[in-house]
Amino acid sequence: MPQLEKHIPESAEYISDEDDGPAIIDVDIIATEPDSHLETNDRRRSANLESVSSTVDPSRQKLIRLYFVIPLVFLTVTLLGGLRLASAGNDFVFLKPALICLVLAVILLFLYVRGGLIALDGYINEEFSILRNIANATVLLALFAASAQLFNSVMPEQGLPFWVVAFCFLWTLWNNLFADFDNKKLLRSVAALFTFAFAAKYLVLANLTAPASENWLRAMIENPAQEAFTWILALPKYSAGTGYIQFFTILLYFMGLFLLPQTTQLRNLRNDI
Repeated sequence: MPQLEKHIPESAEYISDEDDGPAIIDVDIIATEPDSHLETNDRRRSANLESVSSTVDPSRQKLIRLYFVIPLVFLTVTLLGGLRLASAGNDFVFLKPALICLVLAVILLFLYVRGGLIALDGYINEEFSILRNIANATVLLALFAASAQLFNSVMPEQGLPFWVVAFCFLWTLWNNLFADFDNKKLLRSVAALFTFAFAAKYLVLANLTAPASENWLRAMIENPAQEAFTWILALPKYSAGTGYIQFFTILLYFMGLFLLPQTTQLRNLRNDI
């Protein structure tokens, strides 16, 4: 309850009366609150403001996304990119990337830098601390590993199709090195490249492969063309679930690229929010 005090100004006039005694006029009645109550309210307001500012911190959310979410996405792509399901029993088979996949991944990262998708001095910079440079290099290393495994995912594992697709990848990426790109055009070009390779492997070549469960003689009698393509092209026989896994892997890779910032400088991180 606010307390009421009578405030008598210095300019108040006194009227002397013989019968009734002195009287006061022009008296102001002021409602005042205790100082302790006002201080309590101020402390509560400041505590609420601090709690709101701590819960909504754009820089903190950006750092969590950069150093935790994005590497986790790319490491998941690295794991799934080499995963295959065997045709008999759906056993897990992990395949390491070929050397050409590493070369293609290096060219692809160079394209990302040249196209403006990644500012290299915004990740590795002498003005940054050693710990920050190591953390940024870890993010780039995760991107490189995911890119190499993505090539491993969409390229045939062996035989003539492997070398044909590898040559197409190398020729396309090499020509893109001398083309004018911005980050949006580069992303569209890379997305179209991997989409075409995925369709060629899991929609075309996979249908040319004879099932592993069939007898060789029976397969030659019932479907000689499919068995001939399997033998001539040396196509491996995997379960149909492999295509679903690799489709999800490609989507996850491009989601990571969408989340990846162009630079890690704090002023630009704040401007992105």
